Parts: sequence; structure tokens; C-alpha cells
Amino acid sequence: MTDYQQKVTGSFNERMRLIRLRKRKEKLRFWQEFRIIPTWLIVTVIVLFTLAQVIGYTVNTSAGRHGEGMFPPELSYDPALASLALFGIITAVSFVAACMIFMIAYVNRDAKRRGMNSALWTLLVIIFLPTWGLIGFIIYLLMREPLPYPCPQCGKTVGARFNFCPNCKSNLHPSCPNCKREVVETDKYCPYCAQELAALPQVSGEGQLTPQG
Repeated sequence: MTDYQQKVTGSFNERMRLIRLRKRKEKLRFWQEFRIIPTWLIVTVIVLFTLAQVIGYTVNTSAGRHGEGMFPPELSYDPALASLALFGIITAVSFVAACMIFMIAYVNRDAKRRGMNSALWTLLVIIFLPTWGLIGFIIYLLMREPLPYPCPQCGKTVGARFNFCPNCKSNLHPSCPNCKREVVETDKYCPYCAQELAALPQVSGEGQLTPQG
């Protein structure tokens, strides 16, 4: 492997490491994440589900009254049981369709708030959906950028990839006192230069880790 390839691979690995570290700081809960899906879309899905149930029930019972047989044919002898089975089938299909719609809407909204190309990622999920199922969504979850967050010093929103706040120049992440590269509070040694860090490190005023004792 050439030096250039090693540098590219090292840079990519470092970037992915930083992304994973910063994602750990996110406290995401299902219902909080679900709320980013537009309300109008949720209402539309509910309305369409209700219409599908009403239309299915009306058509099925009308066919039964005219002696044409109800769906499913195996239960046409019992109109109530056939209607219940049709209700279950429509519900199952609607649930799968709703999950797909909400998944696409979530990727679109979540990519926007993370500063990513929402149109590109939404298109990727849609393209993979008919053939590879959830693979596009899984790729997005693995590759998405960490969420922006307020600067601990001035409160301005900063990008998760920023090392310094563009408003107050505050160091946003603890760094090794030797090589100045970002480390994690739980690191005992710097992963880049092997500098020994404190067992219980503290972040100094400039955002650097300083050994205790």
C-alpha cells in the first residue's frame, strides 16, 4: 500500500472514529425521533388507512349481498369472519406501507437537521427499498453525521465535526496535551501518539485533557 493510500485510509478511519465517538453523546429516544416526521404526513397516512378499511368493507359486504362471494373466498360462508380477515389483511399491508413512508420521511428530515444532503440520502433509501429492503436505511444510520449541538461556552449551535466554535473559538472537544488531536474522556492513552492520559481526566479551560496528580 502506498503512502497516499495509507493516508487516505487513516483519514477515513479517523473520521469514522470521531463520528462514532460524537454519536455516543446523543441521547436519542424513539418517540422524540418520530416527532420529526411531518404531522401532515402522519394524518394523511391515518386518513388513507381509514379510507382503505371503509372501501374494503363496503366492497366486500356488497359482493356478499349480491351472491358474488366475499374475500377471502375460504371464509365467504361467514360474512363477519371474512370482514375480520379482510380488516387484518388491510391493516398488515397498511402497516408495512406506513413504515416505509415514515422511514423515507425520517431520513429526509433527519439528514436536513444534521447538515447532510437530504435529497441524495432520501433518493438512496427509495432506490434500495424495492430490491434490497432496509439496506439503504441501514447505510444511512451508519454513515449519518452527528447532530449539531450548542457550544458549551457561548450557546451558539455548532456542527458536530467542528473542533472549535466559530463564534467564540472555544475548544469543543478534549484533545491530547501532546499531539492536540481529539481524544475521548475514557481514553487512558492517546490513540495517535500513545501519550498517557489521566485515569480520571479533566477538561481544562481550553478544552484539553490534563493529567491529574
